[in-house]
Amino acid sequence: MSKRTVTLIEGDGIGPEIAKAVVDIFSAAAVPVTWERAEAGLVSIDKTGSGVPPETLEAIKRNGIALKGPTTTPIGGGHKSVNVTIRKTLELYANVRLAKSIPAVETRFKGVDILVVRENVEDTYAGIEHWQTPNVAQCLKLITRQGSEAVIRYTFEQAKLLGRKRVTCVHKANIHKITDGLFLDVFREVAAEYPDIVSDDIIVDNCCMQLVSRPEQFDVLVLPNLYGDIVSDLCAGIVGGLGVAPGGNIGRSCAVFEAVHGSAPDIAGKNLANPTALLLSAIQMLQYMGLVKHASAIGDALEATLASGTRTRDLGGTASTTEFAAAICAKLSAIDDDGGNAARVATATAESLSSNTEAWTLVGADVFVQHEGGLPPMPETVGPFTLRLMSNRGTKVWPGPTPDILIVDHHRCRYVASTPVTRTDILNLVSEITASGITWCHVELLNQASGEARYSKAQGE
Repeated sequence: MSKRTVTLIEGDGIGPEIAKAVVDIFSAAAVPVTWERAEAGLVSIDKTGSGVPPETLEAIKRNGIALKGPTTTPIGGGHKSVNVTIRKTLELYANVRLAKSIPAVETRFKGVDILVVRENVEDTYAGIEHWQTPNVAQCLKLITRQGSEAVIRYTFEQAKLLGRKRVTCVHKANIHKITDGLFLDVFREVAAEYPDIVSDDIIVDNCCMQLVSRPEQFDVLVLPNLYGDIVSDLCAGIVGGLGVAPGGNIGRSCAVFEAVHGSAPDIAGKNLANPTALLLSAIQMLQYMGLVKHASAIGDALEATLASGTRTRDLGGTASTTEFAAAICAKLSAIDDDGGNAARVATATAESLSSNTEAWTLVGADVFVQHEGGLPPMPETVGPFTLRLMSNRGTKVWPGPTPDILIVDHHRCRYVASTPVTRTDILNLVSEITASGITWCHVELLNQASGEARYSKAQGE
């Protein structure tokens, strides 16, 4: 069998140790891969100033597949997340995490087998944030029809290929009616094309409650990015934690498989790290590559090792990283390479995705302004526009009595015209507001389609 070149990114902290364990196990199992090493994370920043240098991205593109150890992401400041940079640059739009009970790993639950597919590029992870005033920060939540369809269609293809029976869409469309509503609408449209798979949906907070009370009811979950990030870790927790959780990031032309836990710098270099998560991710990678027999052999050896009592410290054992890897190697059974390997994981499609081209009519604008000390003195009419309402932190504060709430220095002022307007009219509106002495921050256009608003109402409107 010809060998496939895989980009290996060891990562930070314990990354090099657990990566070596995987490399040793692959060698013992005679997996037909050749490793091409590349750098990302703190080591790369120290050398090049970049968490993900161009040559690393090129190596992943060239080989089409990579295995990545944990990297460090600072909280609140510092460099951007290496993981997010790789996912967005390579358009790895589907994050696939399997939460499956391992018999030898004791948890409160048994029989859990949940495939979690998370949209991996957009949502709040688009990273579009701005200070609007010195006291108000804003993050844009972007959900697109094309991005939603890509990950949802991938999920149904994955479920079909793996013989799974049910796909559940997790959302918050009761509150985020437009953004999560779009994700749910696309889910229902795609689900109709897979009549042999049961499809349903659940609100994310209810999903979390159900997961920690009766997780065995779920089969496949598909979620927007932020909920997916949280729920996938929750699912990992109910089967033993991030130390036994694999992860894969799938795109149209390449895939990156990674350990999803942290870099654990406190135990780096001490030969104490648990390589299970990275090894499970590598097994998932082998399935993606079609090396099913190698994946099964390594998976069986891992389970046998854990069942024998050989475990790292975090799982209640005393084995070092190298001792644990050696025990897995010793339990590997011979692999009959008869050419029977076959792809078990769906690859992303490159087909063009649908696009909504409905005609929109511009009818007004939400003008966000900065003003301290109560409500701003906004002009009630400007050209064709009438001030319809003002809101503060989403709650209507005008017209009518001002509610007894905390009012901050960032106000939404909704101006609506009785007839269609142009963007030039909007510019004139902003100019008139500026001339009246009001400081504006940003503007959102208000559009209608077929008589229906393409914007949300304010709370209390």
